[in-house]
Amino acid sequence: MFLPLHDRNPITHIRFPYVNYALIIFTTAIFLIQWLLPAITNQQLIISLGMIPLVVRDVVPAPLAMVPDQLTLITYAFLHAGWLHLITNMLFLFVFGDNIEDALGHFRYFLFYIGSAILAAGAHLVMNMASSAPLIGASGAVAGILGAYVVLYPHARVFVLARIIIPIPLPVPAFWFLGFWIVTQIFYAVFTTGEPVAWWAHLGGVSAGILLALILKRREVKLFGGR
Repeated sequence: MFLPLHDRNPITHIRFPYVNYALIIFTTAIFLIQWLLPAITNQQLIISLGMIPLVVRDVVPAPLAMVPDQLTLITYAFLHAGWLHLITNMLFLFVFGDNIEDALGHFRYFLFYIGSAILAAGAHLVMNMASSAPLIGASGAVAGILGAYVVLYPHARVFVLARIIIPIPLPVPAFWFLGFWIVTQIFYAVFTTGEPVAWWAHLGGVSAGILLALILKRREVKLFGGR
């Protein structure tokens, strides 16, 4: 298991990644509300705001309609199933999101994040069209950030916590760490079934992130860390 700790990749176009920190704070606040709610109420919230493929496709009515069905393609990304789910996503967002906000600008980064969430949910929907289980979590949007990071900063040094025998912090190039992460997502998406992990949402998010980074990046930001 590898977890990112920080990267050696200072921001150069913005003074502070306001949007990235706002996303982390808002998402964490939503989870704290979930955590404080009674279990049955939290489950109702997940059913209402999670993305359910059969509901979005209008095959079945929404069990508890708090928002229009199509809006759940966004709202699902701000709910989480537990502390580990939240902390892992927010850690990746903290380490990599500031550089993507720097490369895109504040407003375009927000559009990028929401766009990645929508396209990740779309990929999950296409590959799970008969599913009645709600999709939740920022993983798809975060996967978009990882996809963008790979094509914009592949040679940046990322310090990861590698658990081999004991946890060891190691500096590795971003393309090694994120490339390994992407390959594992492909493997699990193709070869595993029945697990409560939205592998196709992760792959959809990565693909969306690469595409949106090409469209939304600043003109002076070069691909693959070029100057």
